[in-house]
Amino acid sequence: MQVVLLRVGIDTGSGGIHGPLFSDGSFEYISIPDCFEGKGVDKRTYGNARGKQRQRLVDYFPEARRERLFDQPIHLDPEFETFTYGDPTRPKASLRRLSEGSLLVFYAGLKGWDFDCPAALYIIGYFEVARAGFATSFSHAELAGLFRNNFHVMHREVFEDQKDHLVLVKGNIRSRLLKKAIRISSVGRDRSGRPLNTLMPEMQQVFGDFGGNIGIQRSPPRWVVPEFTQRATKFVLALR
Repeated sequence: MQVVLLRVGIDTGSGGIHGPLFSDGSFEYISIPDCFEGKGVDKRTYGNARGKQRQRLVDYFPEARRERLFDQPIHLDPEFETFTYGDPTRPKASLRRLSEGSLLVFYAGLKGWDFDCPAALYIIGYFEVARAGFATSFSHAELAGLFRNNFHVMHREVFEDQKDHLVLVKGNIRSRLLKKAIRISSVGRDRSGRPLNTLMPEMQQVFGDFGGNIGIQRSPPRWVVPEFTQRATKFVLALR
């Protein structure tokens, strides 16, 4: 059993905004832009895709940017319909080691939408892992059956370009996108004194301090050390 935290979703560095957080604790999960080969390949765009609130995703952007972003394809990953996640980059390669029953916990940057609340990092969902590995470790039948809805698999040109380095994770039916976001960050300082999102003290009591590296602003997967795994698992599985 393992527990790992991973940042996903739009942010000021990829997409230019934080996801919206509503006053009742609910939120909208907005994906990063699809920029494959500079233009994107997905038919889903910020203009035609709608979130849990049934609002067009483009409407959460500043008005001056909406027309330009209306036809911008999105990179929907992770997806919470069949619970798949994929990534071909080196920092995510360690996720191939996730064993069955482990927890992949997703967090994202959110900011108050209909009320005044500064940007922070929140748990938005999790996968209880059913399968994980490099794409090349799965058969054609498994890829078509387990991962057919994953961005990196459903687009042939993307898959062929990335398959040798692509890590895929499949969640079981107990995986979920939360109804209410759970804040996990507070503002600390990096070595230069600049503001840095760090794991807040209350959450360090749940997840530990990742070996003293509590910065979670834009980081590789953060693995919970074994002595905190049971406590973290109990906490995450109680989230709704």
